[in-house]
Amino acid sequence: MNFPKFFKKQNLPSSLSSQINTRRILLANLSRNILQSNLHRDNKNSEIIPKRTNYTSSSNAQISNLKKSILAVSSAFTAFCDPGRGDMVATLGETTGSIFINRMRDHMLRDTTGRRILRERPRIHSSTIDIPYLSSLPLGTFGKEYINFLNGQNVTPDTRVKVQYIYDDELAYVMQRYRECHDFFHVLTKLPVNVEGELALKWFELAQTGLPMTLLSSIFGPLKLSSKEREGLFKKYVPWALQCGSQCKFLLNVYYEEHWNKNIDEMRKELEIYLVD
Repeated sequence: MNFPKFFKKQNLPSSLSSQINTRRILLANLSRNILQSNLHRDNKNSEIIPKRTNYTSSSNAQISNLKKSILAVSSAFTAFCDPGRGDMVATLGETTGSIFINRMRDHMLRDTTGRRILRERPRIHSSTIDIPYLSSLPLGTFGKEYINFLNGQNVTPDTRVKVQYIYDDELAYVMQRYRECHDFFHVLTKLPVNVEGELALKWFELAQTGLPMTLLSSIFGPLKLSSKEREGLFKKYVPWALQCGSQCKFLLNVYYEEHWNKNIDEMRKELEIYLVD
């Protein structure tokens, strides 16, 4: 994937172009081994196991490559015109990310906790989480910070779109887990839920997963910002997101449901996540 080409096509002010020119070089270097670098860190004490070769079909409808391409183009156009269309963003991720979802799954298979998550398939939902218990936890614990985040945004854990266009059952779960962990990423990185914060998190997720959906959001999303907001995004958030996202633990290999009582600062330290200045 040639990231710099995306930057060259943008007709932006000279000052911003200069910033992007610097960022595109960094992004090109990081993109060469995004998952491989995380893989090396996550598996210092883990055995390397063979990739899965036999997949189990899910209940999702299997569609042709042509239909998948049409869905990808239409969802990309709709998502760009209306970023609030979460269903279109989700469709874009499913129809363009097959290679990277495979890598994410294989990445989980090479980690002891990742394999257990794939085997047990926990779900993040109000029916699976004891919300009153999390609310009773002390300030500074991961569970309490998560509940405070949900209350602050007036949302529930039940808002993530169900995977529809991934035929393999295990890969469909990986994508679903990735979506359902999005709020955990917000809590751990302490990024605000505004346009800049969401774009910063997309850059972070790009470094973690390489998903084309995150790349498109990272590249084209800033075009909707003011010049001042874009300058702040590329100067403050993007370098942090690429560096932190590529060096920290692969976050799908974290069994979050077993860490509610953990001090969030200690959790960040263990995961090698540092906050943006």
